[in-house]
Amino acid sequence: MDELDAYSRTVSAVAAAVTPLVASLRIGRGRSTSGGSGVVFTDDGLMLTNAHVVGQASRGEAEFADGTETDFDVVGADPLSDLAVLRARGEVPPAVTLGDADTLVVGQLVVAVGNPLGLAGSVTAGVVSALGRSLPTRSGQAGRVVENVIQTDAALNPGNSGGALANARGEVVGINTAVAGVGLGLAVPVNATTRRIVATLLADGRVRRGYLGLVGTPAPVPASVAQRYQRTKGLRLVEVVPGSPAARAGLRPGDLVLSVGRQPVQDAQGIQSQLFADSIGTALPVTVLRNGAMVDVIAVPSELTG
Repeated sequence: MDELDAYSRTVSAVAAAVTPLVASLRIGRGRSTSGGSGVVFTDDGLMLTNAHVVGQASRGEAEFADGTETDFDVVGADPLSDLAVLRARGEVPPAVTLGDADTLVVGQLVVAVGNPLGLAGSVTAGVVSALGRSLPTRSGQAGRVVENVIQTDAALNPGNSGGALANARGEVVGINTAVAGVGLGLAVPVNATTRRIVATLLADGRVRRGYLGLVGTPAPVPASVAQRYQRTKGLRLVEVVPGSPAARAGLRPGDLVLSVGRQPVQDAQGIQSQLFADSIGTALPVTVLRNGAMVDVIAVPSELTG
């Protein structure tokens, strides 16, 4: 009973701290109205939500648990990370505390706050079921995979999208983004990459990305190479798009990518995190293991377009 009481007190405390800071969003008017959730993350009225919640809209309305209502403008949206930044026109509650999803562990308590099925201020609790999940996203013809997505068994339903996933300290570590099945929810992690995307949306209204044209999967590094170069994992290329920057650089399916831009690579995120605007047209050194030999090439990313 004491353990249950402690659990309940923790969830209640997180709910009390976070619920007032999560808005119910209304996009469009009349029969075309859609909804979702948004999280206040700055004291001057900026909110974070999912790109798929706002779609192509440029404005909408937000309502908070205390009855506060305000119009908002869409500052920018990035479908390839499923994140969007909104700016409230009126007064909003103070900001949540953003945490770092990279510190989460499987089994850790998390609390989801949002507006599922139009029920404002709903709270569910569960645990981190898995880390490192991938979420395919698309913008026009351009596709990308959001890496390190958080999987939780905290109940999520339509309308939760854009809401907060908080840890036991009340820090928002994820933005709920999808319902993958019964008892299965996903959230975009709040981490260094998320912060960079948000900063870019605030500055430019969109996120420009570099494009290499390769598809890979994590793979172990042979023991001899692992000992010598202190790398245990790399990214095995399963596809190199013909005519792409990766193909022009001489990369081939079967290559085991060890580093890009002199930074170790263990998964797709290791490459994607370097393919922001400043990488476009810039020489990017790539080291791969090919037939037991180390091969260095120079790839020049082009701009990813829809």
